Amino acid sequence: MTRRARNHWGWGWADEALSHEQVRAAAGGLAQHLGFGAAEPERPVELAAIELPPARLPSPPAALAGVCTSDHDERVRHAYGRAYRDVVRAFRGRIEHAPDVVARPRDEAEVEQVLEWAAQVGAAVIPFGGGTSVVGGVEARVSERFAGVVTLSLAALDRVLEVDAVSRAARIQAGALGPQLEEQLAPHGLTLRHFPQSFQLSTLGGWIATRAGGHFATGETHVDDLVESVRAITPVGVWESRRLPGSGAGPSPDRLLLGSEGTLGVVTEAWVRVRPKPAERAGRAVRFADFAAGAGAVRAIVQAGLAPSNCRLVDAREAALTFAGDGAHALLVLGFESSGAPVAERMASALALCREAGGTWDERVEGARGGASGAWREAFLRAPYVRDVLVAMGALSETFETAITWERFDRFVEDVKAATRAVVREVCGVEGIVTCRVTHAYPDGAAPYFTVLAPARRGEEVEQWDAIKHAAAGAVLAGGGTITHHHAVGRDHRPWYDAQRPEPFAAALRGAKAAVDPAGLLNPGVLI
Repeated sequence: MTRRARNHWGWGWADEALSHEQVRAAAGGLAQHLGFGAAEPERPVELAAIELPPARLPSPPAALAGVCTSDHDERVRHAYGRAYRDVVRAFRGRIEHAPDVVARPRDEAEVEQVLEWAAQVGAAVIPFGGGTSVVGGVEARVSERFAGVVTLSLAALDRVLEVDAVSRAARIQAGALGPQLEEQLAPHGLTLRHFPQSFQLSTLGGWIATRAGGHFATGETHVDDLVESVRAITPVGVWESRRLPGSGAGPSPDRLLLGSEGTLGVVTEAWVRVRPKPAERAGRAVRFADFAAGAGAVRAIVQAGLAPSNCRLVDAREAALTFAGDGAHALLVLGFESSGAPVAERMASALALCREAGGTWDERVEGARGGASGAWREAFLRAPYVRDVLVAMGALSETFETAITWERFDRFVEDVKAATRAVVREVCGVEGIVTCRVTHAYPDGAAPYFTVLAPARRGEEVEQWDAIKHAAAGAVLAGGGTITHHHAVGRDHRPWYDAQRPEPFAAALRGAKAAVDPAGLLNPGVLI
């Protein structure tokens, strides 16, 4: 069966990629809107023109011949995730760390066989879900002690295996993409309700391995909250937890796999909590004089226990860039939903708190796709595609995110923005654009998400971004934040993750790794 192919350098599917004429048309408008970037975009290096070194590993055993390939195109498509530095390198045909073999097992028995063969030939194994990592989590960048790299794709394990309507749970294979699992749950009237920005192209297993955060700003938004039990294949056997609503029996086996980023085992399936699709929705876009006032309203809303499904605060500059605001006000995209209970009372209570903080809004009720909220939502979904155009027109475009407690929030955001602006000025020679929004909110703090836009020097984009990232990450840790709230650690965040975690915990994690992966084959260089 012919498989739909991914764009080899940018976001989305190859058959949906913009033509050069479409990119040129978009570039002209973006350059005018941003004030920088070339209206005449570059062309990406064609897939067939990308040069790769010969595969280093011997042919797999006959039993795996049907699921393993060293095909040029497959090796390119599995070389990188989709961070800015990944997209730029692939755009220019710079595949620095291609896997030698791409394996696509069809069941757990074949997963075990791939691990056994990799151990025999001394190859590293990189589990691969949707390939949407933005932190170097799937890049075949490993030490020279390995004879080669096998990228183990879970794409063939893509089914909802079982639905328990009584307990509202479903057993789903790890390779199921977001749309696939939702389509299979739909006949049961159920939804997982986990919608990260990468939803179209990311998988359940990837969400579990990276502790992904969904689109919803409060409540059960992290995949951690949705997992009932996890099953994984390790080099020494099966790791499967008992399916329970909760347990106090020591450290949780699920918690250790959540966020393990493929280092402790290959997640193959999980029982996850599902729910009826929402039937009641209400939304408003609330304007504030400044970001700090909006943050005060967000804190009041979540501390009041109102649990909005959306509570995204966008600074004035980002609101203007996304055509959701006038550039003079911070914008709070506020929404409530329910599968049965009315939401009007909660919305009224939230708006009362917004009014106390100086917020104003239009009285017309907004639907999910209308008004300023709808404009911001569409910009949110288009952002990965827009970034591809920005790369082609020579504009640097990337994000980083963190989390901080409320008592430090205002000062922290200003300090991180100032440090980032300073390094952008130094590296790019101009002020550039640094914006912030709140993506997730909790009673004790929030997750600020920063966007950086600036003119890039073509051919030096990776070095420019690495310098900006280094300074921004340093400011995040210096201010007491985390190096990542929901983007994971990967290879790109390792230096700051190592500085953030306690050394006794790091030693315990290394011990767990040694127990389940004695040869250290699984995703080496990530976390450990």
